[in-house]
Amino acid sequence: MFSLNRIFCTFVGSMNDNLKQETWAENVILVDGDYIDRVAFDLTVNFERMLERRIPPADLARWIDCVALDGGLRPEEIEMRGTACEGREKTVQVILLHSKTKTKLENFTPSDYAGELDGQAFSDSLGEFFLSAVPVEELTTMEELFAESLQHICQQQTVKRLMVISDERYINRVQNTLHQSSFTHLPSEGVGEGPTQVTVFTMQPIPGSTFRQEILGYSLLAALGITGEEIERRQQKQ
Repeated sequence: MFSLNRIFCTFVGSMNDNLKQETWAENVILVDGDYIDRVAFDLTVNFERMLERRIPPADLARWIDCVALDGGLRPEEIEMRGTACEGREKTVQVILLHSKTKTKLENFTPSDYAGELDGQAFSDSLGEFFLSAVPVEELTTMEELFAESLQHICQQQTVKRLMVISDERYINRVQNTLHQSSFTHLPSEGVGEGPTQVTVFTMQPIPGSTFRQEILGYSLLAALGITGEEIERRQQKQ
């Protein structure tokens, strides 16, 4: 098991700056923040009823770790050197898109986009994670911003592993954007020279998809502190 001890720090830069940067990390997680917040709420309501206990807000860093693991990232023992934000060879950029009217995630902690998430970073044995939060401006929509962001990321030659969490209402557009990109649909194992590994996270499998898929609910349940063993014990009592 990898360590969940995390070192938090602040880095300079906004989402707009990051989209314009010349060099991207090999690992990128693109997230529809409104969608994951809504799914986390639904899971909380359903499992509080099932387990008959209060479920605390989801641990955002824990969820990001689980997504990274499901996306193929693996722990490495790398000696830390210098400051908390130095010395990690494996970096992950996490981009959280959200409606302008939503200033925070209602079902995660930490939650405040501007005050706690944008421009922040944390480190653990998986690597160093840099968070950016960007609101959807009035002249566009979440679907448009997500598709444009995804297209831009797909054009970056340095990106070798991409994890995509979008609202399923526009998942077809996400798949079309990926198909039109230079990313390989059936990626090889590992990261480095070669095709980019793309993982699409959804609550239900997408029939006929040519991209690697993972069920979003598993990572969210882990972040909410709900285990398979607890669910099984509860079902056996019923």
